[in-house]
Amino acid sequence: MKQTISIILLMMFHVVQAATPSYQESVNQYMEKSKNSKSPFSEADMAIMKKADETLAKMMPSPGIKAGEKAPDFSLKNAFGNTVNFKDELKKGPVVLVFYRGAWCPFCNMHLHALQKSLSEFKKYGAQLITITPQTPDKSAEQIKKDGYPFEVLSDLDSKVMKDYMLYFELPDDLVAVYKKAGLNVESFNGIGRNVLPVPGSFVIDSNGTVQAMHAQTDYKARMEPSAIIDALKKISIN
Repeated sequence: MKQTISIILLMMFHVVQAATPSYQESVNQYMEKSKNSKSPFSEADMAIMKKADETLAKMMPSPGIKAGEKAPDFSLKNAFGNTVNFKDELKKGPVVLVFYRGAWCPFCNMHLHALQKSLSEFKKYGAQLITITPQTPDKSAEQIKKDGYPFEVLSDLDSKVMKDYMLYFELPDDLVAVYKKAGLNVESFNGIGRNVLPVPGSFVIDSNGTVQAMHAQTDYKARMEPSAIIDALKKISIN
């Protein structure tokens, strides 16, 4: 009888695991499709982009606050002008806090869609998803309308929260020029003079405000999988 129950539980576990959306699978599909598309960047552009990536990796070898640290408090406006206070949200339960670059970033969008599909799993552990971006609230409102995001999208307009969470960096001028040549003007999303971004970072924070798990890498394609977030939430619920 015990063996039968164990087998059933194991089968249920595999079903849940299979149902959890994978960010990396979306990236793989995107990269495969991109192979047949003409790149908007020249070899010289690619060299500038590579140098910028390498420089950032050297400047920020270990970005983001770490597990075990207290998550800095903040109050930010959401896409509709309402103020969201982090401490108040923690009173409701754990928070999955995700920093992303902006609506213009395809990898950010893939990650947000994967997270959106996992919201019901987050809620099982009393957790909510809150996202932070340097883009202006009107750009976030457009994104929410387009993609139907039910979670908070907050705008860090003075970059303080990105700095507090050890994710902030500024785009070098030559890279800004490459982006603009390809049709991407980061300032049109963030505001004039704000060629600033966060290293994409995800933090699973318990209701006491302590980071229990995190993921942040200067490689903007690397993101925390929803399954890893769920595992962290499970541990919080057990403790």
